[in-house]
Amino acid sequence: MWLVSIESKFSAAHQLKGYPGECSGVHGHNFKVKVTVEAAVLKSVGFGMDFRKLNKILNEIIKRLDHKNLNELPEFGAVNPTAENIAKLIWTELKPKIKKSIKLKEVQIWESDTNSVTYYES
Repeated sequence: MWLVSIESKFSAAHQLKGYPGECSGVHGHNFKVKVTVEAAVLKSVGFGMDFRKLNKILNEIIKRLDHKNLNELPEFGAVNPTAENIAKLIWTELKPKIKKSIKLKEVQIWESDTNSVTYYES
């Protein structure tokens, strides 16, 4: 088995409605996103999943989030745009775009250098 990971970044604003602290106001983050997939077999050229293809798929998703107020997006109409919910959104949009022979393992989101969350399904 091989684990293939890529990272990307985007900047966005959000606010956590109902949160009893500073994060209840509009503020921004430079988010980092890491996606990891698992390949059981290598393609004829010797890799599990092409980094460029995985980057292209991820960047198509995060370009809709980049430089936006996440609270204004329909995807976050019913839930706060927390790192947890952003990770799940990216997972949900990414999974059907990956071939069945590749397994999506996890999506990790950092909203700072020291704070991250990972979404995965067992």
